[in-house]
Amino acid sequence: MKLATWNVNSIRARLDHLLDWLDRRQPDVLCLQETKVVDDLFPVQALADLGYSAAYSGERTYNGVAILSREPVTDVRCTYPLEGNTDCRLISGTLHGLRIYCAYFPNGRNPLDPWFPIKLAWIDGLGDLVFADSSQPLVLMGDFNVAPEPIDVYDPVALEGKIHFTEDERAVVRRLVDRGLVDAFRVVNQEGNQYTWWDYRQGAFRRNMGYRIDHAFVTPDLAERVVDAFIDRDERKKPQASDHAPLVIELAD
Repeated sequence: MKLATWNVNSIRARLDHLLDWLDRRQPDVLCLQETKVVDDLFPVQALADLGYSAAYSGERTYNGVAILSREPVTDVRCTYPLEGNTDCRLISGTLHGLRIYCAYFPNGRNPLDPWFPIKLAWIDGLGDLVFADSSQPLVLMGDFNVAPEPIDVYDPVALEGKIHFTEDERAVVRRLVDRGLVDAFRVVNQEGNQYTWWDYRQGAFRRNMGYRIDHAFVTPDLAERVVDAFIDRDERKKPQASDHAPLVIELAD
């Protein structure tokens, strides 16, 4: 089973890129973040023409998540990890006994912003929600807006304490992992300089000033089945590309 995640940064603005990528890569499941579209305008037919069904939860201009799959996911849930925060940031469904969570973690803006503690609380709440029912193997994929380790940023010394790479953010992700998750990418790939996000500014992509903030975390039973994982960096090279590249993992049968 080939599973992927991609912050597409507006599904309508990048629809041609998305359809081309699906046609070439043929994932069984693709989790999307920042779809930035209300449900009534989600491009269901264009995806169906390629053989993909879609479960989605969206809003205008911001946020929005979706699970695209060759076979429809069942028991679809659009849930909210933090009481009072109804941003469309989490959707889940089941496929072949696997519970798939597609998440778009809050950005947090900066460590001194009032949104920063909300980000931390949201991630803790996500852990409570995901592990409330741990009867199925699960994969948690998406844009986490956190680089977990120094190897996951281009300059860990200069970036220490800045958004996406603070100790508070790393600690809350460690708490999530400690509940029973494994970083699927690192199961088969321990090398540095592999990132999923580059700022549009300052020639960041050309200079490889990146962060690995998009992830696929899996339960230990699935970690044993990970046979491949890669970042499709070429997708970021395209004109009018998303600032994120797709992350793909493959599980053996």
